[in-house]
Amino acid sequence: MQVAKVARILAAKPSGVEGEQRSCTIMALLDGGTLRRHKSWFKAEPPAIVVATVESLCQMLEKQLFSLGTLRVLVVDEVDFIFNSSKQVSSLRKILTSYSSCNNRQTVFASASIPQHNRFINEAMQQKWTKRDVVHIQVSPVEPMPSRLYHRFIVCDMKRKLQTLLSLIQSDAPESGIIFVGEQSEKSKKAGNAPSTSLVIDFLKTSYHGSLDILLLEDDMNFNSRAASLLEVRKGGGYLLVATDVAARGVDFPEMTHIYNFDLPKTAIDYLHRAGRTCRKPFSDVNCSVTSIIVSEERFVLKKYENELMFVCEELIQ
Repeated sequence: MQVAKVARILAAKPSGVEGEQRSCTIMALLDGGTLRRHKSWFKAEPPAIVVATVESLCQMLEKQLFSLGTLRVLVVDEVDFIFNSSKQVSSLRKILTSYSSCNNRQTVFASASIPQHNRFINEAMQQKWTKRDVVHIQVSPVEPMPSRLYHRFIVCDMKRKLQTLLSLIQSDAPESGIIFVGEQSEKSKKAGNAPSTSLVIDFLKTSYHGSLDILLLEDDMNFNSRAASLLEVRKGGGYLLVATDVAARGVDFPEMTHIYNFDLPKTAIDYLHRAGRTCRKPFSDVNCSVTSIIVSEERFVLKKYENELMFVCEELIQ
């Protein structure tokens, strides 16, 4: 939704050529939409630009509701995440090779993190996902995160994590913040345990008495629930968003000032993308922070992330 909105704003801007009026229809194909509705939209006004999830696009192609025969540019964002997802990689491979040809299009693979990018480029050419004249563009290779982004950590017992989180929020007084929580394991689900997101949400709603709204964004939410949470975020005003890593990529939060890692991310790349949800407001001099709440056994993991991403994490003493 956010990408489609920005695309429409850009398409509405003057082209710079005097007397030229551009007409550019943009359509969003999102998970949860009905095939019948999408089909009627295509017939009524064929779009010049389609913004889609891999799943929704593949579904439309499989049903032969439209084709990629006239496709000229294919942009695949968060490409490292998609290729590491067993659910999406087979569908993306079909889009790249079966439903369209790299010889007839320009292919753009984008991400804030593509580990072993030279290996990925070679594979992309061999598998014919792209043409052979590949150009690799890397922005800010030396400093992956902004210098005005401060990294902190605090060590506490597992039983004290919720209270520590509350104390941090009260002392920081963030304009807005995201509290990242780990996804619930299948073992925990089968045991009937409540997910960590529910525990954090319930605790904050009873213990936090500040002015920020408490919102939720997680993987198991349906399309309408996710859309409702994002709509609340875009209304403006302060909020605390309790979220899994579904909020770590592809979502823009310009007013975000504080990130809290209630659960440490699984990899350095995940840390990078979580941290990337803040410091996004252009030309702002507001200092932002990422704070990780860890147990003593996790300190070596955080140190590993520091070395990989070249940042320094300051310890907060309770």
